[in-house]
Amino acid sequence: MDFNELSATPAVVESFARTPDPRLREILGSLTRHLHDFVRDIEPTMEEWEAAIGFLTRTGHASTDTRQEFILLSDVLGVSMLVETINQRKSAGEGATDSTVLGPFHMVDSPEREFGDAIDLIGSGEPCVVTGRVVSVDGTPLPGAMVDVWQADDQGFYDVQQPGEQPQGNGRGLFETDGEGRFRFRTVVPAHYPIPTDGPVGGLLNATDRHPYRPAHIHFIAAAEGHQPVTTHVFVQDSPYLESDAVFAVKKSLVQEFTEVDDPARAAGYGVANPFRLANFDIVLQRS
Repeated sequence: MDFNELSATPAVVESFARTPDPRLREILGSLTRHLHDFVRDIEPTMEEWEAAIGFLTRTGHASTDTRQEFILLSDVLGVSMLVETINQRKSAGEGATDSTVLGPFHMVDSPEREFGDAIDLIGSGEPCVVTGRVVSVDGTPLPGAMVDVWQADDQGFYDVQQPGEQPQGNGRGLFETDGEGRFRFRTVVPAHYPIPTDGPVGGLLNATDRHPYRPAHIHFIAAAEGHQPVTTHVFVQDSPYLESDAVFAVKKSLVQEFTEVDDPARAAGYGVANPFRLANFDIVLQRS
């Protein structure tokens, strides 16, 4: 076959025709067609093609055990949220909590904590109590559900970004809901923060005059037996950048008020200094 602009795409698609896995065959065929259409549309120079390969190579080199630059790239291109949204549409029923991106700073093994424990190990920020329940879509509480939480500190940094400055596990916790499906923890109000800009993704943002900031939020993964797990956030209602999140992850249903409370008795009951902020975030799971 004479390889030219018109014959290129069917030739490559045909090369995958004997792929045993039908889903893989479908994905590779679609990828080839879209990628070839993109190349024919923009007609890159050889220098531009080499620059693209170099960018992807640097993105791989920037990834470590505690930083995933490819996830960050997926985030700023809106791909992560698009995948999340498509999968929730396909699997989650009406009334289930909206999902959002995992983000690049999730750790597989969060420290196990008890109901009401503090996940903040420094105490330098504005005290905050977060309460909530994990329930099924019909409102049934889910005792024994696992709730994995992680967040930046009051300066906008995760523990893995500041080894030696923050204690390992700061801002993180794995909780099991009580007999009524409830969870509760003490923390500090997280700050808005920039995503890492010292790598290839930061260079992309600079080149396109985009800001790198995310609104203040707390991450959650909730899972319960017989239910679809959800990866989500709760966003601080009065945070900057709610309308221009660098990774497009804000959904209105996830923006919650962190109420200012000035009540010494309530503060003592929660084990925090007065005044403090109080947020409630119920998580609704769809049955499997």
